[in-house]
Amino acid sequence: MLDKARTLPADQVFLDLEDAVAPLAKEAARGNVVAALREGGWDDKIRTVRVNDLSTPWTYRDVISVVEGAGEHVDCLVLPKVRDAAQVIFVDTLLTQIEKTLGLPIGGIGLELQIETARGLVEIDAIAAASPRTETLVFGPADFMASLNMPSLAVGELNPDYPGDPFHYVLMRLLVAARSHDLQAIDGPHLQIRDVAGFAASARRSAALGYDGKWVLHPDQIEAANEVYSPTPQAYDRAELILDAYEHATSEAGGATGAVMLGDEMIDEASRKLAQVIAAKGRAAGLTRATEFTPPPARA
Repeated sequence: MLDKARTLPADQVFLDLEDAVAPLAKEAARGNVVAALREGGWDDKIRTVRVNDLSTPWTYRDVISVVEGAGEHVDCLVLPKVRDAAQVIFVDTLLTQIEKTLGLPIGGIGLELQIETARGLVEIDAIAAASPRTETLVFGPADFMASLNMPSLAVGELNPDYPGDPFHYVLMRLLVAARSHDLQAIDGPHLQIRDVAGFAASARRSAALGYDGKWVLHPDQIEAANEVYSPTPQAYDRAELILDAYEHATSEAGGATGAVMLGDEMIDEASRKLAQVIAAKGRAAGLTRATEFTPPPARA
């Protein structure tokens, strides 16, 4: 699996020491992860390692072994089942001590924090603000469902007995905390790895809220994720036109107006901010424009 991960067209790969590793295999797994990181071949992928959660006896040794063994090859650590800010501060402090000892850049290794319990969601604002290393908040649906005693084994799926989306509040609460601290928000995995349509449906729900992406567990899910979290070519093209039209309208050549019509739509500063979001996502996805902006004729 470690060898195959290098070849996949994913933006990021996390090497797991937590749920995917049996307790008796934890120590050997650390060595495997360090070796895989040092061997290289990850190209421009973000390289992350998920350590065990701090309720276990393995976390501190996970951090020390991985960072001392391959710290220069680690972009982020993923800390699962985060319950409060103190846990984040502990890992931040431990990382700082190791970085100082090894001469690595202080703060160079980021943190991605998984929110997987009711307690974690209640403490989400303090958690998001606990460390300048934090880059991302990640929703962990399976453990979260267990934390709430949800009567379902369909992880992240809508429940036909509930008239709505039981995860909407959780996803929105996490998203608001992430954005208020300039962090990424990533949706958790869809465990039915052969059900690509189900994965896409789950992804569309968080993408519609503004999430940046979703964890994938199987190569078949990568293409679906990239499609769902990228704007349509039409939306991207429209966003670029709005940006061009607003830039022209607010320039001296365009009359320096604060609002302008683009076809039948009035656009202003708020329109520009929305268009920036869509345009940035489209550029990141490699989309190209289909229509170029033509300034209206100058008024006599």
